[in-house]
Amino acid sequence: MALSATLPIQDSAAILLQARSTDVDEHCASLGRWHLSYDQISAGAFRGSFTQLSLPRVEVFREITSQQVRQYGQLGADSFGIGLPWDGDGEVNCNGSSVAGAQVIACIDAEVDMCTPKAFELRGVVASAALIEELAGRLDIALPRGVWHQLRVIEMAEAPVARLRAHLAAIHETITTAPEQFDDPAARQALEDALLVEIMDMLPTARPSDPGRSSAARKRTVDRARELMHGSGERSLSLLEVCKAVGASPRKLGYCFQEVLGTSPMHYWRAMRLNRVRRDLKRAGGAETSIYDIAVQHGFWHFSQFSLDYRRHFSEKPSETLRRARLAA
Repeated sequence: MALSATLPIQDSAAILLQARSTDVDEHCASLGRWHLSYDQISAGAFRGSFTQLSLPRVEVFREITSQQVRQYGQLGADSFGIGLPWDGDGEVNCNGSSVAGAQVIACIDAEVDMCTPKAFELRGVVASAALIEELAGRLDIALPRGVWHQLRVIEMAEAPVARLRAHLAAIHETITTAPEQFDDPAARQALEDALLVEIMDMLPTARPSDPGRSSAARKRTVDRARELMHGSGERSLSLLEVCKAVGASPRKLGYCFQEVLGTSPMHYWRAMRLNRVRRDLKRAGGAETSIYDIAVQHGFWHFSQFSLDYRRHFSEKPSETLRRARLAA
């Protein structure tokens, strides 16, 4: 099936973006037109890389993150994305489900919110949802509406997933060894057609992964707890206040967080607050900025413990973060 005969060819030079970072926010800034935010959940120095090959109508990406990360936001308005976990030290937690086998992560005109493990690599394809709908209409393919408008773990037929995985492996090998091959318009068009063919072959077989009733209930508990943690305004809520608000004991909330996010509520909540402190320090360039005041604002009352936690989490002292911000101001 030659998709170039189905839709007009919009030839343009392939654009190759490659970026490396040692800070989770810098990593986000390298993600092109994606509108995502990342919070570093696990402790340690962050290392990230992002590679994106932009074809006329399709973007192919490879992302590597060294630490456990929560990713949230949008790929962009009207975006369609399919991601294949490539490597990692644990499970990807997405909408209450983990990914295995022929499953993929699909984001079709939807918000992204997932937690990825340490040493994680994700490869995939992003296009416009309008392009996918137009192709499906012209090729008489029924799209699975049950996977629209929500980030999902999707069950797919094994064969097209394996073929897409092989295409992505070959693309990134070429980026490493012979990127000049993408200078040829015919090669770019053939590559884009091949990717779209596999996507069109995959989508009719797609069905949402069912986490089960008890897993869905735990996901709702975690979502409510995170909503309270992230939306508590000027004052940081305590974990006890969160437990009372969701109607769950600390032990029960711990079970829910471990299954849905792969970490404990205390660790997650502390990591969220440390990330907020770090961003406030990076935005603060004035000499009057007080690390202590910022730490207290985010619920850290024991300053020496805060300093220890911060250094352990980001592999640098809060004063070093502030010093860099002042130098950059």
